[in-house]
Amino acid sequence: MRSLLLGVIAGAAVLQMQSDLPAYAAEGMLAASLLALLLQALSLQRAMREPLLCRPFLRFVFGCLLGFFWAGWQAQIALEPALAKADEGRDFIVTGVIDNLPYRFERGMRFNFAVEEAVDASHRPLPLAIVPPRIVLSWYAGRFGAAHAIDDVQPGQRWRFKVRLQRPHGNANPHGFDYELWLLEQGVRATGYVRDDGSQRLLSSFVFNAHNVVEYCRSVLRDKIQRTLNGKPYAGVIVALVVGDQRSIPQADWQVFNRTGISHLISISGLHITMIAGLAAWLASWLWRHSFFTQHQLPLLLPAQKLAAVAGWLAGLVYVLLAGFGVPAQRTLYMLSVIALALWCGRLTAVSHVLALAAGIVVLLDPWAVQQPGFWLSFGAVAIILYASLGRTALHKNEAQAGDGAGLLAPGEARRRKRRGTSLTRRQRIGQGLREALNTQYAVTLGLVPLTMLLFAQVSLLSPVANAVAIPLVSLVVTPMALLGSFLPDPLAGPLLLASHETIRVLAAGLRWLSGVEFSVWTAPMPPWWLFAWTLVGTLWLLAPRGWPTRWLGLASWLPLLTAEPVHPQDGELQVTAFDVGQGMALLLETSGHRLLYDAGPTYAPDADGGNRVIVPYLRARGIGQLDGMLISHSDTDHVGGALTVMQNVRVRWLLSSLPDGHAVLDAARQHRRCEAGQRWQWDGVRFEVLHPAAASYGDEKLKTNARSCVLHVSTRNASLLLAGDIEADQEAELLRGAGEKLQADVLLAPHHGSGTSSTPAFLAAVQPSIAIFQTGYRNRYRHPKPEVYARYAANGIRRLRSDESGAITLRFTDKMEVDEYRKSHARYWYGP
Repeated sequence: MRSLLLGVIAGAAVLQMQSDLPAYAAEGMLAASLLALLLQALSLQRAMREPLLCRPFLRFVFGCLLGFFWAGWQAQIALEPALAKADEGRDFIVTGVIDNLPYRFERGMRFNFAVEEAVDASHRPLPLAIVPPRIVLSWYAGRFGAAHAIDDVQPGQRWRFKVRLQRPHGNANPHGFDYELWLLEQGVRATGYVRDDGSQRLLSSFVFNAHNVVEYCRSVLRDKIQRTLNGKPYAGVIVALVVGDQRSIPQADWQVFNRTGISHLISISGLHITMIAGLAAWLASWLWRHSFFTQHQLPLLLPAQKLAAVAGWLAGLVYVLLAGFGVPAQRTLYMLSVIALALWCGRLTAVSHVLALAAGIVVLLDPWAVQQPGFWLSFGAVAIILYASLGRTALHKNEAQAGDGAGLLAPGEARRRKRRGTSLTRRQRIGQGLREALNTQYAVTLGLVPLTMLLFAQVSLLSPVANAVAIPLVSLVVTPMALLGSFLPDPLAGPLLLASHETIRVLAAGLRWLSGVEFSVWTAPMPPWWLFAWTLVGTLWLLAPRGWPTRWLGLASWLPLLTAEPVHPQDGELQVTAFDVGQGMALLLETSGHRLLYDAGPTYAPDADGGNRVIVPYLRARGIGQLDGMLISHSDTDHVGGALTVMQNVRVRWLLSSLPDGHAVLDAARQHRRCEAGQRWQWDGVRFEVLHPAAASYGDEKLKTNARSCVLHVSTRNASLLLAGDIEADQEAELLRGAGEKLQADVLLAPHHGSGTSSTPAFLAAVQPSIAIFQTGYRNRYRHPKPEVYARYAANGIRRLRSDESGAITLRFTDKMEVDEYRKSHARYWYGP
């Protein structure tokens, strides 16, 4: 069974890497199921009872086929409801139900909406297939029409909205968050916003079904916590521990939690669920054994062990529902389900079977779970604990039970107690529990190093210390108090919630100090698969049971993983990565020994920008911890929005910009200079020269920020690149007069995203690019690039690359110029054609 389940997981993972879905997924799934059943039937026959090496292998192969075609079939079903391309930007009037816990932000709110009925703007009924059954809507206060106040939206309410929709689309970058995949996993096939023109109507205060009841309860608990802890800095953490909603935790706090390795605790984790289930099971068993202090002798009717299994499972189920049914919570619930069923039936099974069955169920219910780091970390942690406990932990337990070698009993007394079956003393039990906890922490900390490097390209060196304090504090103190405070009435709730918040505040203060230690995190480039596999084998060698020869040699396998250096171009070569940051600019230029960031992308929200969403994850995955320079072309937020975030996470040696005095980015810079025409430098055989603006332009207060954009010309021995910022026609004419032949370039970053006020025919004729890059947002409100400008590039025989269509664009200037479009080289079936 384990081989079959592991095969299902592997097959589903392979499917998620495909650019196209299998044509006959349902038929393939049926055939694989029949083959697996046939093999199982043959294995039950007498002739097949002897262990065969090929039998587990065949089960694994059939499992792979089953998982592959099952995931493909589920993907076909999920992709079927879709918004037509022609219907993007069209107004619809939709009636439906608020389908999840709404997220409130500064300018409005966002929520899932289950569509029940759709009509067009003229109120003519439309077929249900026109609008997907589940969409994500943003409701901005007064943005599109009169300044109407946003009503209090709650889960389960039925509303009528006028909406404008578009197909699922997100930024596509190497090592970045895949928003389109996340929407597909949630069953969302369109996104949009409410047209705030006063036509919205609340039709029903609550639509009763099980899902809406759960979401409404989560909303009530969240509102209660936020009301009680109004203005408290860690209210979002308490909300995350009670209802699993992490969206209110500031990015700065997440950075501290990640650097100290305790982010897994700031949610409803498997550890918390197990604790609550165990507490409920113990309480139910104790009360049942005491017959609730009556004389009914209840254990004679039902054994206390069976009742405890049911009570623990029900408590775990309730907590998992509060968590929003995330992958770690699912894993724990399925494991609890199998264990509870085994206890009820009196047939305890191997823990490895329980783990494999839980993982298989998760993948069958959610084939996209294999794309989530939490899936691999959750099951990987439990698997490592099981593997390590086969030797070291089990041996320590036996020693503690015998008292031999523990230093607590003399050897003779230990042997006498063991023969008499005497139980351990309280001191011995405490010592045994501490040793087991330390062994478990040791195994998990070391065992997850390869996987953590593969997923995040960094390891917290202070994680063992931070977790040693945070795990018992959060799991045994904060979470129970927060839960009790959430469910108790207000007079009793306040002190408990405040106490849990203050405990988190004290813990966070210590974690912030730890995260500030210079070497709190070890970073290195994400390893290739073969290096990951090599390190994993070495780690398993290191954690092998006692008696395994020279286990310490396993550490040697970590050396190439932890000491790897970022890959860089050769001398005289250049690599340019134009990130997909939406409506904004951000490019990373790399020579053999230096790196320059040109612009830093836009600001998306108070805690989200091009820096923390795109640039920093990419730099971290590449193992890049320092930028030799950053050039911010001008002060528009779509160019400078992520600069502060980058500077807070990566060392930036110097800043070159046209930012005005007093700008926050200038205050954070180590060294700053104004960009002025004539500045030039050379790195590793690659030449850089600033062509605009002129020094005198800084004295003209009438100039717009676009007019002072820093224009950079970069040239290698074989090709050149012109980064034009947001200059417009007047500045292009100025460059034609002053720069002349210096403007010629093989690649042009289209000025001002292809606006109608730039890219004049004379300018294009002077630059003579063979490739033009347009960094624009999908269906941006400025409608960049303008159709007439975009056609002008085509008329000049220029190859046009758009970030909203290509994703991140990578150019390699070697002996020839190579172009890589992320959505093509990393094509996935959910990206569409």
